[in-house]
Amino acid sequence: MTEFSVRPEDTQAAISGALGDRLKSTYIHLGEVTVQVAAADYHAAALVLRDAAGCQFEQMIDLCAVDYSEYGNAVAQGPRYCVVVHLLSVSLNQRVRLKVFAPDDDMPMVDSINDIWNAANWFEREAFDLFGVVFEGHDDLRRILTDYGFIGHPFRKDFPTTGHVEMRYDAEQARVVYQPVTIETREITPRIIREDKYGGLH
Repeated sequence: MTEFSVRPEDTQAAISGALGDRLKSTYIHLGEVTVQVAAADYHAAALVLRDAAGCQFEQMIDLCAVDYSEYGNAVAQGPRYCVVVHLLSVSLNQRVRLKVFAPDDDMPMVDSINDIWNAANWFEREAFDLFGVVFEGHDDLRRILTDYGFIGHPFRKDFPTTGHVEMRYDAEQARVVYQPVTIETREITPRIIREDKYGGLH
């Protein structure tokens, strides 16, 4: 068995050549390549990354969304929502991070890549549920972690930390009911022990 290792610089060059004009930017950080494409080129670029020689990213290992509205405690410039995909080439022992920004903050939408890597199915549903990113072409885009009647998207930076409603089982009605959140913020003062010989200490 022959051992080989492809340098990140080689992978970056191969990806740049394969994507051509579809590539908006690329850089290497911690030995891994990151590429960014426009939303209009996202699906086509993903197909190239899977099939082109020198790329061969057969596996999608992660997909998530990011809300850049207050990224790093600063107000970000440009589009708010980004979809980040991590791909693995088993053939070349390389990884790549593919980023695409949704062009419309009010209705964030990018193409689904579930038809390219079917592992994207539940990841896209999670990003839709928690961030509200719509994946066009996904054939079963439903909430996956929150309840079907849940209002809002809890991983957005502007979502209240206590939420809007809470649910509980009502024995009299024999069903789950929703009601406004009743959590009251309070300040907890830690108990301080001032015994001179506490715990055997002198």
